[in-house]
Amino acid sequence: MSLFKARDWWALTLGEGEEFDQGCLCVGDVDNSGSGYDKIVVGSFMGMLRIFSPHPAKPDELTEADAQLLEVQFPEPVIQVELGKFVSCSELLHLAVLHPRKLSVYAVSGTAGNVEHGDQYQLRLVYEHNLQRTACNMTYGPFGGVTGHHFICIQSMDGMLMFFEQESYGFGRFLPGFLLPGPLSYCIRTDSFITVSSTRQVECYRYETLAVATDADTRQDSDQQSKSSGKRLTADWTLVLGEEALDICVPNTSPVMSSIFVLGERNLFCLKDNGQIRFMKKLEFNPSCFLPYASVSEGSTNVLMCNHNNMLLVYQDMTLKWAAQLSCVPVTVRVANFSELKGLVVTLSSDGRLQCSYMGTDPSFFTAPKVEAREVNYDEVDTEMKVLQKVIREATRTQDILPRAETEEELSLTAVVSSKLDEVSCAVMAEMNGMPVPSVTVQVKIRSRTAVQSPKMTVCVQPPLAVTQDQFVLDSMGSGCESVVRFSAFLNGLYPPADMSGDIAVSYSSATELNPAGIPRVSQCRFVLPLRLVCCPSSAIKNGKYKITMDTNKPPINLSDVFPDFSEKSENNDSSALGFQLITGSRVIVLASKTSQRYRIQSESFEDMWLVAKELVQRFDRHFASLGVKDFRNSFTGPVPLPEYFETVDHHFELRVNAQKYQDLLSERAVQFRAIQRRLLTRFKDKTPGPLQNLDTLMEGTYRQ
Repeated sequence: MSLFKARDWWALTLGEGEEFDQGCLCVGDVDNSGSGYDKIVVGSFMGMLRIFSPHPAKPDELTEADAQLLEVQFPEPVIQVELGKFVSCSELLHLAVLHPRKLSVYAVSGTAGNVEHGDQYQLRLVYEHNLQRTACNMTYGPFGGVTGHHFICIQSMDGMLMFFEQESYGFGRFLPGFLLPGPLSYCIRTDSFITVSSTRQVECYRYETLAVATDADTRQDSDQQSKSSGKRLTADWTLVLGEEALDICVPNTSPVMSSIFVLGERNLFCLKDNGQIRFMKKLEFNPSCFLPYASVSEGSTNVLMCNHNNMLLVYQDMTLKWAAQLSCVPVTVRVANFSELKGLVVTLSSDGRLQCSYMGTDPSFFTAPKVEAREVNYDEVDTEMKVLQKVIREATRTQDILPRAETEEELSLTAVVSSKLDEVSCAVMAEMNGMPVPSVTVQVKIRSRTAVQSPKMTVCVQPPLAVTQDQFVLDSMGSGCESVVRFSAFLNGLYPPADMSGDIAVSYSSATELNPAGIPRVSQCRFVLPLRLVCCPSSAIKNGKYKITMDTNKPPINLSDVFPDFSEKSENNDSSALGFQLITGSRVIVLASKTSQRYRIQSESFEDMWLVAKELVQRFDRHFASLGVKDFRNSFTGPVPLPEYFETVDHHFELRVNAQKYQDLLSERAVQFRAIQRRLLTRFKDKTPGPLQNLDTLMEGTYRQ
């Protein structure tokens, strides 16, 4: 443990319950201000994108509101954010945001404000690419030696490298022998891509080799084609590490030779760009992230490294130069320059602790003046002390540390889900699998403490759940006003949802003395939909292919008391067994042991047991809490059902592969049919104009069929 602590220059905790990872942070001049100072861009798995321009706190200043330039909520999680020259017609920096199924490129611009509140920033979508495969990470650079622009390479979860030449899609290649995705980086000097495969070895692929390799639609096709014809994709060089890699970084410090830094679980590797080891440093701790950067000493590189002991370490090649204590465990680290201080260390933890810190001590230029010795008048000192104590008591009695008005929400939301299903269902699909699809009404009460302007409400639920209306434009509300909004939720897909909860957000503007036009604000709340929305009571057949047993520390209870809305079809009033028939899936059975404190959940489908298992745990907690029981515990003592889990994943992947092949076959047949149509029209158009006037219409109808 270091005697020194990293000094906080600026810090902030982002959101509540949000998660962040390695690619969720980047720094740079995102708005192209030309000032030479950086902004911080942070994305989260909850879909939030925030941009900050930090500065140290001043007296009576709200640093969080003043430092945050922009906040945007996306419907998809944000996996990675990067800054680069991603637009063909512009050499300005643009922001690339990677979602699981989408790549979006935005332009960030700022408009000077007319009031003291500050400038206004906007996020404008330039272009986006919908991905056919689930993305894992991305890297960018001047692929192929282009100048003035950057291309993007995305690695999918199934081992495909997808190349995007700005607004257009280039090509895709599957990595050979792929199992699990690893870190990915680009080396500018050799025009190569560096990754670490699941065989624990570093692999290097040249961009030229990837571009001319055999194209394929699936990994199976790639393997077959590489054995028969075309150029087989092979690595330029490989190096066995013998351990998993956390990250790869190729700092652009020298035009003569590039250094490839690989952070392993127990070692730090520095490689030459031809795959030879330059040096290796054994670590006595578990690292969490690192960042190589240029050193002031020629021929060496500095490395910032963070570990799970809350330490920030500075290495010059293999030599430890400094160590400082942090307040959290970062998952990513960057170095940024701001208006009042350069070279600040920016760190982000998995739970959203964003810090700008520096190492060393604060410089002090104050010299205490020489005090002339004089006699102390104790009566005057005692009188002054009493006056000051009176002032302190009055100030403590009349006000809090924060003004009361600032701690209360200006707009409060309350969502109430109806205890009964709608008599007339509002579902788009009236039936699924021969069963009616119900709906339930959600009532949202909106109360304003002060006057709010232009409120807009957004409703978000987990797919395939849907609502009758997800966007509401409300009237402006005065102080103390209340508004009620109703909508219905229902199932709108042929698979069960992963979660029954939903989120409601209301964005509005609140006027202040300095900004009468209003400051944008957001209020949020959450609601939980009933289980009856996706399943109905069923008879309890006491058999099933998949079984999970839950242990408790209390005697068995009547399942009808816990599930009164599902006990109507229990056989022979048997309170120890309940059946749940999922509308989109199989039947799930819950059995209570009559002699032990165990409960069993079983079904013919492994994935269908999740919703019932989660509902069972939540209802048990509420039931025993209503009885005043505080020591209730439930546990799962059996082996983790990994074989069943992997079987479900493999089955899902096979369905996706078959669907993709069928879609590709249809596309191929459509192209062939169009070619035949053009040949026929070209051959016979001048000979028989009468009958062939309807040939194009006839073949167009056949093509559509």
